Amino acid sequence: MRLPILERLASGEVLIADGATGTMLQEAGIPAGTPGEAWVLERPEEIKRLHRAYVEAGSQLILTTTFGGTRTRLKAAGLAVQVTEVNRCAAELARQVAGDDRYVGGDIGPTGEMMVPIGPLTFEAAVELFAEQAQALAAGGVDCIYIETMSDLNEAKAAVEGARQACDLPVFCTFSFDTHGHTSMGVSPTQAAQAMAELGVPVTGANCGHAPEEVLDFLPQMRQAAPDAEALALIAKPNAGVPRLVKRQVVYDATPQRMAELALRYVELGARIVGTCCGSSPAHIAAITAAIHKERGPST
Repeated sequence: MRLPILERLASGEVLIADGATGTMLQEAGIPAGTPGEAWVLERPEEIKRLHRAYVEAGSQLILTTTFGGTRTRLKAAGLAVQVTEVNRCAAELARQVAGDDRYVGGDIGPTGEMMVPIGPLTFEAAVELFAEQAQALAAGGVDCIYIETMSDLNEAKAAVEGARQACDLPVFCTFSFDTHGHTSMGVSPTQAAQAMAELGVPVTGANCGHAPEEVLDFLPQMRQAAPDAEALALIAKPNAGVPRLVKRQVVYDATPQRMAELALRYVELGARIVGTCCGSSPAHIAAITAAIHKERGPST
């Protein structure tokens, strides 16, 4: 039986997360332009197969297929009226695969709309959107609310607030630093970590982004920015290298072995959750698992 996830992290243990969702679903044949959330209801066995592949590779924390699960993003796929069903079912599918030994993170990504004053989305409206999604994920049995790929600090704060209004689960939040060491909205790793620390978010870090080597610079900045460094667990979940076009197909250039080498360095810098993002596969997670187990021993 699993301990509460924050207890596991507080012990100093490293948890291995999963890898890319979109990349794997594309390989499974999801039609171009179809969001992964659509397959939660249409082809649940494919979603479970994706989760199972990562669990078999060593993932101890798998994320629900709900990155675009807010009402605003589901609207484009004609699923807005099913927002609760999609998120709850996605959580239930992940929970079935994770069982009693592994953790499920309720994945929440950006709304896809710009926040005031640049765009029309108010803070209050964003909180409502995120709360709606978080409530459904919690009902499906997730262990934490896992907010990721944030670039706007106000949107990240709204997501944290919405999650807390919806449930009592621990809230994690990661940012995508992809523009000269900042998010696309100009947020630095230092600013992100300070903001999350002020909100009492116990786990933060970097995901997606540009080159995975850059995370080696981001983690120390985030660690130093937190007023209580020992209470902050860091996440490193970058893309599998830099994408490039090969015969009209996007290819990511970091091999499983390269990502495993970087994962060990992330852990040295304080990362307590390590995984991969776009362009990765279970092979990348298997290599990371083997490297971390060799270095630290297998988790219990």
